Amino acid sequence: MIHKFTMFGTNIVVDVNSGAVHVLDDISYDILDFYDKVPKEEIIKQFTSKYDKEDIIETLTELSELKKRGLLFSEDIYESYVPVWEKKSVVKAMCLHVSHDCNLRCRYCFASTGNFGGERSIMSEDIGKKAIDYLIEKSGSRVNLEVDFFGGEPMLNFNTVRNVVEYARQREKESAKNFRFTITTNGMLLNKEDREFINKNFYNIVLSIDGRKDTNDQMRVRSDGTGCYDKILPVIKDIVKSRNQKNYYVRGTFTRKNLDFSKDVLHLADEGFEQISIEPVVAAEGSGFDIREEDVPTVCAEYERLALEYVRRRKEGQFFNFFHFMIDLSQGPCVAKRLKGCGSGNEYLAVTPEGDVYPCHQFVGNPEFKLGNIMDGELNERICKNFKELNIYSKQECRNCWARFYCSGGCAANAFQFNGDIYTPYKIGCELEKKRLECALWIKTQR
Repeated sequence: MIHKFTMFGTNIVVDVNSGAVHVLDDISYDILDFYDKVPKEEIIKQFTSKYDKEDIIETLTELSELKKRGLLFSEDIYESYVPVWEKKSVVKAMCLHVSHDCNLRCRYCFASTGNFGGERSIMSEDIGKKAIDYLIEKSGSRVNLEVDFFGGEPMLNFNTVRNVVEYARQREKESAKNFRFTITTNGMLLNKEDREFINKNFYNIVLSIDGRKDTNDQMRVRSDGTGCYDKILPVIKDIVKSRNQKNYYVRGTFTRKNLDFSKDVLHLADEGFEQISIEPVVAAEGSGFDIREEDVPTVCAEYERLALEYVRRRKEGQFFNFFHFMIDLSQGPCVAKRLKGCGSGNEYLAVTPEGDVYPCHQFVGNPEFKLGNIMDGELNERICKNFKELNIYSKQECRNCWARFYCSGGCAANAFQFNGDIYTPYKIGCELEKKRLECALWIKTQR
């Protein structure tokens, strides 16, 4: 299988199964549609009115050589790998919901402004420590483990965060494990002392801001309806500076209210941030914030505009990373990751303040996906098995999609939200992901 597209005058062809990416001249790009489908003589006859015969023959020879080397029209050898991983999974990452409360009331919040549809609550130190013990116990021989402190707003319960981190540091010595911590925060409560603790102990920090002041303050509001931009901008600038522009993301959301989101990305770059992620909202249909099918062409065009400006700025020394344009063609994710995705429900779990366990943070609050409770340690094997069987070959829409080895089948939570089935991908999300991938590939050709 191949995927071919043209962007800003550059002809790009992806050989899906080998992962090879080619930049082709016009004659190769045109002929490729007929190569391996019609006899060589017919191809020559069809294109002699447009190209020189000798050039056509030379092109056919070059395409044949690429195919011979396994870089074009290669076979899919990976489906047979899936059964190899059907052994018992180990847990390697955990999302600790230390707070089901928030000091903001973001209008698009998937977590119902922080409480995930339930009572507002915070995690006790005992639950947090038990989660660390569980992660160590269920991680098998794996050494490197990840813990993400999440909310709501985790800074509302930073005392527990501190104590759990210190407990994990103690446990890693005796269990021969290595913990890597991250935290996601809106920045409203980041004081100097807490920033110092985070910088010392946390590998990564995600700082929430939606971009331009008007964009941010329309959506990210306090309980009294006022915006937070003026409050958080200097705070997150300070912590980014203290981390020497490393191991962080400023992370925002765009909705139907700001389909010109490239301006928000560039605004954040102009403010000095080098690690930027602006994600499409996943909001309920009819909410007024949701991205609709008729919006897809507009959003795709916006990604292209951003890609063009991204390249221009980089060539002029104005560096920044945009998360969705980052792609590694040589040392990317391992085969297991490409086929099976994030590992939610098996390798990755989320724990609520009450100790309830879910496949990931986006399933929290849905009783259909409650796996158990951290205090008894037993998980619903039926649900876990359902998630374990998720892969790009168990999803019909993914089997023949050119992007399958890049997106790994997409997000199970989004699939369920829009289709009521974790095996049926979210169509709009798929279309946007494919456009982002095309932009990322085009960017690679411009270096």
